[in-house]
Amino acid sequence: MPEASINSALGQRVRELRLSRGFSLSGLAAAARVGKGSLSELEAGARNPTLATLYALAGSLEVPISALVGEQVGTSITAGGLTHHLVDLQRGEHAIRETFGIVGEAGASRHSPAHGPGVSEHIVVTRGRMLAGPVGAEREAGAGEVLSWVSDSEHSYRVVEAPFEAILVILTPITP
Repeated sequence: MPEASINSALGQRVRELRLSRGFSLSGLAAAARVGKGSLSELEAGARNPTLATLYALAGSLEVPISALVGEQVGTSITAGGLTHHLVDLQRGEHAIRETFGIVGEAGASRHSPAHGPGVSEHIVVTRGRMLAGPVGAEREAGAGEVLSWVSDSEHSYRVVEAPFEAILVILTPITP
């Protein structure tokens, strides 16, 4: 799909979610700490957002990131030298489970804003080493090790040994 079509579809999803949750353009921009002009351009399909912006919007809208970028298995997001490929998406009775394959180069890093309440992340490192977790409480893990945390606060990821590969599972509670 051409980038213009992807941006247009993303912008439409953001606008629909914003309106369905009763946010004005200014209100969502303030809640997500993004510029109102940037949000307007994103909704119009005229801006290619960063991963940090997408996570900030998803957190403020209290939806998983796949609600913004699309729920098509194989969808990829790249930021800070880390590429996330959507491998699986399951909607259960109590939570949405997004499973991503992650690959990264040496020194790749990403800072993520807080997600919605009760969202948790679980990373199984399959190759290389990484440092990840809530800012100020990051832990290191290598192949065969697991890192888990509640991601309702800022958190970060950094590849400390490459080649790097991991599986990331994000659980987003469904609130009635």
